Amino acid sequence: MKFAEKAYSIFEQSVADYHIDDDVDAVSRQPYEPTSIEGVLYAKNRIDAVQWHLEDIIRDPEIDPVAALALKRRIDKSNQDRTDMVEELDSYFRDLYKDVAVAPDATINTESPAWALDRLSILALKIYHMQAEAARTDASEAHRAKCAAKLAVLLEQRADLTEAVDTLLDDIAAGRKYMKVYRQMKMYNDTDTNPVLYKK
Repeated sequence: MKFAEKAYSIFEQSVADYHIDDDVDAVSRQPYEPTSIEGVLYAKNRIDAVQWHLEDIIRDPEIDPVAALALKRRIDKSNQDRTDMVEELDSYFRDLYKDVAVAPDATINTESPAWALDRLSILALKIYHMQAEAARTDASEAHRAKCAAKLAVLLEQRADLTEAVDTLLDDIAAGRKYMKVYRQMKMYNDTDTNPVLYKK
């Protein structure tokens, strides 16, 4: 099994495990050694799964404004944790391929392997929830048909993205592509670069 296929299977497992409790405050059911690559991938998707549901909750039109602000702060922290974990994954790949002889005509990709895997993690969540919508017995037939059509597109996207990630990793391993790790440098979380914070 190639890396992206394996990663997707871990993302699927994490999504299914989240929905056992279906609670943003539940403890993770991490089945892997946390420092292993499998453990990091599982934890990455767990962050995504919790944030997915936080984003649902905050859109409740009747939510208490104070609760909404607390949720917004939690989502902001989750976004930073997600970014940090993607960068951790890219550091793993950079270390994995550090001894590869890069071809003189090697090119850089538009996104790093870890950011592509981030998209695959989110796709696992989209597929899970679109499958649920396509099978909803309390929804109209038109709703189920519309969601089934969207699901077909998502499944095609999964196949394409999985293949693209594995091709990218093969190209990096062969020296046809090279990678750099660019830190996101999010300015709004930094008290030194967000004027609203540093002017306080």
